[in-house]
Formats: sequence, structure tokens, C-alpha cells
Amino acid sequence: MPIGSGFRQVLDTFPLPSRVLESKLRASNLSMAKERQFVVNERGEKVAVVISIEEYEKILEELEDLDAIREYEEAKASGETPVPFDEAIARIERIRK
Repeated sequence: MPIGSGFRQVLDTFPLPSRVLESKLRASNLSMAKERQFVVNERGEKVAVVISIEEYEKILEELEDLDAIREYEEAKASGETPVPFDEAIARIERIRK
């Protein structure tokens, strides 16, 4: 089994459907509905948005969660045999030596 896919195989024990997290992301975006500032070009078209660091960090965290769930779903769909967490860690440590 390729070591590079070990992370995906370890996630076998965490069944989180992406639609749940996507729903959470939409809800969190709605709850962050604060007044935002936009950067406009010379024609008055919005080209960027200014958000707080807090909002930015929350969005990044949500996107990372979504990415992990998508990787999990891809791993499940691949049909590969999962590697137990302790075994995956042992393999990684052997490679690093």
C-alpha cells in the first residue's frame, strides 16, 4: 500500500458527510453577515472584499475541514483497505529515519 495515501486511509473511522459541513459553512457565513467593505475598480465594479482577520481565519478553518472531508469521501470510494492509525504512524516514523 502506498504510504502517501495513508492519511486518507486513517480517516476511515471518521464518517462525516460533506453536506453536513457545507451546511455548517453556509450557516457560519450567514451568521457572519456583518457590513463589509468592498474594493472597486475605476468602473465601480466590486473586485475585492475587506473582512476581519477573525472572519478570514474562520473561513480558512471551514475550508480546511471541507477539504479533509472530501479526502475522506474519496478514500472511502477508492475501495482501498484502511491502515490503522498506529500502523500509519509507525510507517511514517520508519520512513523519516
